[in-house]
Amino acid sequence: MMIVSSRDVAVVTGASRGLGLAITRALVADGWSVVVDGRASDELMAAISDLTGPGQAIAIPGDVTHPDHRQHLVQAAAGIGPVRLIVNNASYLGPSPQPILADYPLDTLRRVYEVNTVAPLALIQDLMPLMAEAGGVIINITSDAGVEGYAGWGGYGSSKAALEQLSRVLAAEQPQLRIYWVDPGDMNTRMQQEAFPGEDVSDRPPPEESVPGLLELAKGDLPSGRYQARSVGS
Repeated sequence: MMIVSSRDVAVVTGASRGLGLAITRALVADGWSVVVDGRASDELMAAISDLTGPGQAIAIPGDVTHPDHRQHLVQAAAGIGPVRLIVNNASYLGPSPQPILADYPLDTLRRVYEVNTVAPLALIQDLMPLMAEAGGVIINITSDAGVEGYAGWGGYGSSKAALEQLSRVLAAEQPQLRIYWVDPGDMNTRMQQEAFPGEDVSDRPPPEESVPGLLELAKGDLPSGRYQARSVGS
């Protein structure tokens, strides 16, 4: 694929579907060059095949917890230019249905933390040398489960709570960047369905309804902090 130089370069993880695909679609339509990943190669390539707009999407299939894969993301972004935006969206729910903490398999809990907490920081560390200091933005996708004590959400929720605190400290340490930890709200996604097996989640808003707030954070000048995506700009 020919890579065209662009002023606005973003890296978005977990872009095969749901919120990751929705934000990628909006960024491409807005003229950004977006490096995206997803674990399933066929699903990722199919997802970006019909994107339209003046921007472009560069797909790098793989698992964001793997160092070699993250280096491929870095190399792809470096081939375009300084990175203005990182969206750490890739997440792992864990078992479905969600077990209580007394029964939570610890090997699975380690995987939840690797995807939801460790990998976002690792990607930030890997991309930091490419971050555009003037206007550089990091968006870590979190959840209300990271601040509320919902029964059955101890694994996923605690991993997101750790991501929130990681983001809060990072914002204090990197004042030249704008760093946001963002709750997108309930959405009609595959993860939401897995979280509530057997329930009808079609009444939840589509992920596209959370995208305008994310774009406002990416392109605006709001201070670093925690935001609810669907409340930004309202």
